[in-house]
Amino acid sequence: MQLHISPSLRHVTVLQGKGVRELIQVKVGGKKVSYRMILYSLLFFTFLLRFVFVLSTVDSIDGETRCSSLGCLGKRIGPRLLGRRMDQSVPEVMYKVLEQPIDKDELQGRTDIPQTLEEFMAEVKDSGFDARSFALKLREMVSLMEERTRTAKIQEYLYRHVASSSIPKQLHCLALRLANEHSTNAAARLQLPSAELVPALVDNSYYHFVLASDNVLAAAVVATSIVHNSLRPHKFVIHIITDRKTYYPMQAWFSLHPLTPAIVEVKALHHFDWFSKGKVPVLEAMEKDQKVRSQFRGGSSAIIANNTDKPKVIAAKLQALSPKYNSMMNHIRIHLPELFPSLNKLVFLDDDIVVQTDLSPLWDIDLNGKVNGAVETCRGEDKYVMSKKLKNYLNFSHPLIAQHFNPEECAWAYGMNIFDLEAWRKTNISNTYHQWLEQKSDLSLWQLGTLPPGLIAFHGHVQAIDPFWHMLGLGYQENTSYEDAESAGVIHFNGRAKPWLDIAFPQLRPLWAKYVDFSDKFVKSCHIRAA
Repeated sequence: MQLHISPSLRHVTVLQGKGVRELIQVKVGGKKVSYRMILYSLLFFTFLLRFVFVLSTVDSIDGETRCSSLGCLGKRIGPRLLGRRMDQSVPEVMYKVLEQPIDKDELQGRTDIPQTLEEFMAEVKDSGFDARSFALKLREMVSLMEERTRTAKIQEYLYRHVASSSIPKQLHCLALRLANEHSTNAAARLQLPSAELVPALVDNSYYHFVLASDNVLAAAVVATSIVHNSLRPHKFVIHIITDRKTYYPMQAWFSLHPLTPAIVEVKALHHFDWFSKGKVPVLEAMEKDQKVRSQFRGGSSAIIANNTDKPKVIAAKLQALSPKYNSMMNHIRIHLPELFPSLNKLVFLDDDIVVQTDLSPLWDIDLNGKVNGAVETCRGEDKYVMSKKLKNYLNFSHPLIAQHFNPEECAWAYGMNIFDLEAWRKTNISNTYHQWLEQKSDLSLWQLGTLPPGLIAFHGHVQAIDPFWHMLGLGYQENTSYEDAESAGVIHFNGRAKPWLDIAFPQLRPLWAKYVDFSDKFVKSCHIRAA
């Protein structure tokens, strides 16, 4: 008779001399035990050994603080059975030391504080610290790193603020050269559009787009991308609204760079009859913004010198200094029904977008009686960009906000909006917008910008449209891939990293740059380059 046990403990075989398997009973302590029982016992202990091995391995991976695995379960049901010790808690003295506040002045000029984790571990091993000394050294190192991180973050916000708020010299050069061309070249002073096309400006059988901008190059890219991707450009009317100082350069550009067969109108705000008569709420809104901005006296230097504010608070204050928040172009969209009294529907576009598809199907979208067709920003694969709700823009600790709105309600985006002006004229949206601006005497109701009061004014008047029509975040989401952005109908470089700035994301800038003719004499003479 032979007993064979495999090396893996998976097989146990009992053989007679002639090799025939059979059950053999042996007498142990006065009891008969079958080899079948021996077989089952061996299998059980094999499983138990494997279970202990897995238990130990998972435990070492999980660490001592998590309780989501079998290893942690083993600690609960039998720590001593498996040779574990539960007495591994952090000494109380360490908590006391780490909870004590530290004066940042104590860290200034210190050379004995470890600069890296490797230095810290080497010092711990060499010095043989007790728990209290370990905690003191750890607190000093972490506090120093926190202060340096805060300083670096604030410097980053400051540099981005300066880069995004300043007018690049190339764009300034372009405006000056075009203004000079306007004064010396009759071809740069054409009536836009020509007299025979003027009736199309109020013809609702055309597709009307409105763009408000004081940036010639940005406006040119938007208009060019609209026309180049259109299937019926002869039915497209692009209304460009600008301010007084940019009107001549803007007129010169589109006079010398026609987008035929599309129709382009260039108009300054002071050319609108509605704007030149009586009290204009948009100007009052600008004055209100100016009062908010005046809170931050001393400019950016005074803001970053504040040692108590968190970096995000400092970033918000720097953002409040941005010229765009006191720009007429920033509020003009709320007065579209007055500016275009003859139109029934239009699409309003920001100057930092690029159109990549034919936009005429937007007129076929049923808004279900709503005023504003917009993409919602609380759903989508990109959780960084598409996770915005009302609570991200409005201050729900303020009773006025808390009484009227739901913090979990989905927000939507400006930048590419379908406006039903007929439905708008039946509402009180524009008045609501300005009434809420009157309530806002500081930053307590919402963040700066026109979107928060827009969210309030259009509340209940928004129809969600397919996200294909408006991809957001290309000015602050660096992880957006070229392929994903290229597949969207309209892309929006909202954020500080505008595509015409040096801080633009290099992998995304070509989507904008391909609509710029870098061989154009004005573009070339101002050294505007693709990268």
